Amino acid sequence: MTARRIDGKAAAQALRDRVAALVTDFVSQTGRAPGLATVLVGEDPASAVYVRSKNRATAEAGMVSVAHNLPETTTQDELVALVDTLNADPQVDGILVQLPLPPQIDERVIISRISPDKDVDGFHPVNAGRLAIGLNGFVPCTPLGCLRLLQGELGDLAGKEAVVIGRSNIVGKPMALLLLRESCTVTVAHSRTRELPAVVRRADIVVAAVGRAEMVRGDWIKPGATVIDVGINRLPADDGKGRLVGDVAYDEVAEVAGAITPVPGGVGPMTIACLIRNTFVSAARREGLSYEKNL
Repeated sequence: MTARRIDGKAAAQALRDRVAALVTDFVSQTGRAPGLATVLVGEDPASAVYVRSKNRATAEAGMVSVAHNLPETTTQDELVALVDTLNADPQVDGILVQLPLPPQIDERVIISRISPDKDVDGFHPVNAGRLAIGLNGFVPCTPLGCLRLLQGELGDLAGKEAVVIGRSNIVGKPMALLLLRESCTVTVAHSRTRELPAVVRRADIVVAAVGRAEMVRGDWIKPGATVIDVGINRLPADDGKGRLVGDVAYDEVAEVAGAITPVPGGVGPMTIACLIRNTFVSAARREGLSYEKNL
């Protein structure tokens, strides 16, 4: 038995295509395109790549993308002032401040300063609270993408046992809440979970978001389970380039699981597609238009 490979690229492209089709209608009704403002502080190479890919995907969907690239020496007050300006700008529907930020800036202050209604990353405490109690807010893009992949693979998730490995505010906690919303029975596991392999082995659904290369092994997995690998880790290699792997030992797990996401090409493309989706939803809400049932 070899697990089905869940194609995150194809799922992401399908979502981006749906958004692009709706953007055309949005522009005809409002006379403007939805707008995303990205903010990058410093020159971290990985962050710069992420931001460029987000800006490119936004433009490909027919939306306006405005990049604000600030020096590493930017102060917290200067970044707060920019966020305030973007909050007040009627052409900006979504604000994305790329993390991590330099040490002189408190991420919590910046995240909390973004208007919850333009917080397309879904990190603001108000949006975290909305998710927790079932109100309509913005959900972080990575767990939302994971949920879409699970629904595409399994359909109705009700009654399934799910284990989320990792408890971060960005992935683990919102992922658990999304699965609860779909009527799964959810366990959040982490580095201090006792007998972690045995806990994971119970699960029909495993979401690995712990940040440790190939930690989840084949003998951890219940036969036929669906495995979503959020991790992205670079291993050293003889050629000096290194290779990208997830938090799951793919070859081992693929021999046991029913379906699995690859790394790369699984969750990553869905994260960007869900950012595009959230930005469009923000624009539609601000204009009083209802497109969400189509997304």
